[in-house]
Order: sequence, then C-alpha cells, then structure tokens
Amino acid sequence: MLYLLLERGEIEMNATVLTTNGQIVIPSKIRRKLNLKSGTKLYVEERGDEIVLKPVTPAYFDKIAGILQTKGKLSKALLEERAKDKHKER
Repeated sequence: MLYLLLERGEIEMNATVLTTNGQIVIPSKIRRKLNLKSGTKLYVEERGDEIVLKPVTPAYFDKIAGILQTKGKLSKALLEERAKDKHKER
C-alpha cells in the first residue's frame, strides 16, 4: 500500500502492476467496497492521461441513459444483453 503525505495528513493510495498481458488486479478493499465479483464487466475510459474503470451494472446504464438520445432503447438493449451474458455464465 502506498501512502501520500500531504500537509493535512495521510492519504491512502492503492497501487497495482500491469502484467505483460495487460492485466491488472483491483485491490480487494476496493472490490469489496464496490461489490465487484469475478466476471463483472468493466467499462474502460481514457481521460487524458488517466484510465477510468466503471463497473457495467444496471445503475451504470441508468446513469448514462439519454446521452445518445435513443429514448432508452440502447440502455434496454444493453441490459438485455447483460442478462443473457449472466444466464450463459451459469
């Protein structure tokens, strides 16, 4: 665990290592906090020099609903596809 010392105190920073296959491990503390289970799909977004990972969940789809002006059709299709994926996993 890495710690960043600031004038106001200590801030905990989680670190991970990129493997030769481009894989990373999300620290268990974060996985538990966000309820990430094995097989959870993550949306990967590049923001300048940052990489942002977002779990693909119904709440995520609710949050992005309407940005493409599809009146919810795209979100519904994506949720149906995710449900099919979950059914295949069993």
